[in-house]
This record gives sequence, structure tokens and C-alpha cells, in this order.
Amino acid sequence: MDMNKTQADVCIILEGSYPFVPGGVSAWTHELIKAQSHLDFHLVLLVAPGADTTYRYELPENVVGTTRIVLQRIPHGEHSVADEKRLLSRLEEPMLRLLVDGGLDELDEVRSILTPYRARVGEHVLLNSRHAWDMLVRMYERTYPEASFLDYFWSWRALFAGIYSVLLADMPFARLYHSPSTGYAGLFAARAGLETGSPVVVTEHGIYTNERRIDIAMADWFHEMDEDSLSVHRLPHQLSDMWVRAFTAYSRCCYSAAHKIITLFEGNQLFQLMDGAQEGKMMVIPNGVEVEKYAAIPRREDRTPPTIALIGRVVQIKDIKTFIRACAILQESIPDLQALVMGPTDEEPSYFQECLDMVEHVGLENVITFTGRVRVEEYLGRIDVLVLTSISEGQPLVILEAGAAGIPVVATNVGACHEILLSDHHDPDPPPHGGSITPLSNPVATAQAVERLLTVPQWYQSCSEGIRERVRRYYNKANFDRTYRELYEQLFQRGSANVVDLEEAS
Repeated sequence: MDMNKTQADVCIILEGSYPFVPGGVSAWTHELIKAQSHLDFHLVLLVAPGADTTYRYELPENVVGTTRIVLQRIPHGEHSVADEKRLLSRLEEPMLRLLVDGGLDELDEVRSILTPYRARVGEHVLLNSRHAWDMLVRMYERTYPEASFLDYFWSWRALFAGIYSVLLADMPFARLYHSPSTGYAGLFAARAGLETGSPVVVTEHGIYTNERRIDIAMADWFHEMDEDSLSVHRLPHQLSDMWVRAFTAYSRCCYSAAHKIITLFEGNQLFQLMDGAQEGKMMVIPNGVEVEKYAAIPRREDRTPPTIALIGRVVQIKDIKTFIRACAILQESIPDLQALVMGPTDEEPSYFQECLDMVEHVGLENVITFTGRVRVEEYLGRIDVLVLTSISEGQPLVILEAGAAGIPVVATNVGACHEILLSDHHDPDPPPHGGSITPLSNPVATAQAVERLLTVPQWYQSCSEGIRERVRRYYNKANFDRTYRELYEQLFQRGSANVVDLEEAS
């Protein structure tokens, strides 16, 4: 526990985001908590071993407690327990089913087996004992005997330690549990629903399983794995499948436990259904921004020099290199072009260095500026076009913020980008398009779409007015705040008869 344990109205469960990482889910979480100032919140913070845990946000006053869980880190526990062979034998089948194609029933079985031992067992018994070794060997022989045993060993330890760290951690009591993702956060939310009887909500920004598939595909079959890493050296296909199936199982657990399965846009719902979501629980609540705040930002009229910006972290999933290549193409026809990359550069330092090297290689040192972490609203007045080249997104707040200021957008066809810029939203009289959608990793298409905006005044004006009206009509923060306030109240009423007070029960 980082702060004193206090009963809260809502427990938000966060994996690798708020309050340690700026933007995205973190910004959404911060605004959600502030908007529901009449409620008390407890934060469960799931972090990777060795992660930077410097706070990037000042917690609102209605955050009454935090619990920090280091994934894959479990207590040492007793060196042995009298019936550890029986314990490991009982865990083997439900753990295997959970990781292969399981769901909430398997999670509940594992949880029930571990609960009587929670104060006694830990790393010694569950990971390092002879009986744990025997269990690992049996699982290897039953599931992936063609794979490298060493690779399987590290994968097994990472996955099991991740599950154990979630199931053995302290459980703060709350009237409702809300996770902004599935994954380990969703697994903890599922456990909370099983143990407390409180309602569970999941709001997916991107689809966790899709993002993990991308991570696995982009990795150089990961880096060499040890106990401080979630990655594996040159994983064969079978073991990459093992990881994906595990993450999919965690999603099923979360969806089964959830009373409401929310996403930010309709396009995500198909993926949720494919991962086991129940249609009757699903709903869409779009992100919202303070429209008046951004609409009031003064914009320059002459657009000199023409300035474009990519607002986001300098990481592979944002595909900054495609943006750089697009700038190189654009500069041939727009020689006074200025381009900004606005976002933290310290998350993937090697990738940042590769981007700097590319800028130098194509001779754009006087064109592209990496600003680092900045206050975006201080720059919006000088930006003419917002560009997103991401290969995965949820519903980018930066599009809504820039859009509310009247800045047209060129974005890849990921997440909610198409819906924000082009969809009619089932509206009989929709606003004009707010920009253009381009294919993934296509610098030529990106450059052409940006050039059209910068060189065809009528098109620019139409997109500027269109994106401003789209954000005002469909993505107003006041609607977002009201919808969550009403949803919480409905679920509080539903859960009040079923909630078990853990402190009294213990």
C-alpha cells in the first residue's frame, strides 16, 4: 500500500499508465476522477519491474488511497509448506486451462485454491520449489514439447508470476471496480468482482489483446528474458501463441466479470466480441474534451511558415519514422515547411535515437523539431495540420483537442480516427469531413493528404469547420462526465445488495 487503506466509492485499476505516464489513458483517468469530484477513488497501480514510477500528475483530492503492485513480483513466502505438493498439484490443471483457453471459472478456481495460503506462500513455493519445477516440466511436455525448453521456462515463469502477483496482492475495498483495460488490470478487476461482489466496469481505449499481438510482432522476438522482463529471446511461433492465448484469456475473465463492457467507439466492439465479450453488456462512451477551452485558442490566419505536428510519445507504435519520411516528401513541394514532434522522448530511448538519426540522414534538422513533453494548448495556435501515423490507437484525445481548435487532421486508419473524421454518426445532417484517413506506414499517402490541406484553401476551410463542429456535436466532455456519473449511480444501486465488506469478513 502506498497510502492508507480507505473504503472508496470507485477503485480504478491501472496498468502501466496513470499517474506515471502522461497522455492517453492517463489523461482520461485524471479527467474522469476530477469530473466525479463527489466520489472517492482508490487507485491500484500495476507496474512492470524497474518501471519509472515518478508521478506525472498531481493526484486529485478525491483520491483517498493507492495500492502499488509490481507485476511478476511476489513475496518470498515460507520456504516450504507441509502440503505444498498437493497445493501445486491442485493448481496445475486450472492454471493450464486458464492460460490455454480459460476464463472466469478457471480464475476463480485458482483464486480459491490460493486464498487459504495467501499469507504463507510466495516465490519459494510457487516458482522455485521442486514441486513447481515438476509442474513446469509436465506442462511443457503436454503443451509445447517442440519448443526450446529454456524459452518455455522463462515464458512459464513470467506468465505464472504475473498471475500470482495479481492474485496475492492486497485487495482494497470499493463499491465499484473500474479498469481502463483488460490484461493484468482486467484480471485484477475480475478477481475483485469475485471476492467483493461489487460491480465491475471495463472501459477499453484500444483492444489490449490486439496491442499485445502488435508488441509481439514488432519485437525482435523480444529481448533476452529474465525475471525482470516480460520478453523472450527469439520466441518460436508456438511460444508467441502461448503469450497471445494467455492475454486473450485475461480478457475473457474481465469481460465475464464485468457488468458493463465499454469502448470509446463502435469499431472496437467487433474485437471485443471476438475476445469473448457478451453483447448485452456492451456500450460506447466516446471521449470528450472541453470544447470551449480549445475553441477559444486564437489561430493565426496566414499559416506562415506552414506548420504540421505529430502529438504523441516517441515510440514505435506511433510510427514516427513514417511521419519523418512524409516530411521529407512534403519539403520538396513546400520548402518552408516546419514540423513538430510533440511528446515524451524517454520511453523508448533507442527508438528516439533512431528517429534523430533518420532526421539527420534525410537532411531535415532545420525542419523537424522534437519538443519533448509540452503543454499542447500552448502550441495549437501555430499548428496548421495535425498528423497521426500510429499503427494502433484507441480514440486519440489529441485529435479532439486539435479538432476543437479547428485544426484539420491527417491520420492512419486505426482506432476511432475514421469515425471521428469521416463518419456520419447516424446523423441525418452530419458536418463536413474533418480531414483525411491514410493507410498504415504510407508516407506518400500521408504527404499527399497534408499537401492538399496546405495548398487548397477551400479544402482546408471545409475540414477546419468540419472537425470543429464534429467535436462540438459528438465529443463534448459535458456529455462524457454526465454519462459516467449516471452509470456509476446505476451500478452502485445494483451492487449494494451484493457487496461483501472485506474488512468485516476477515
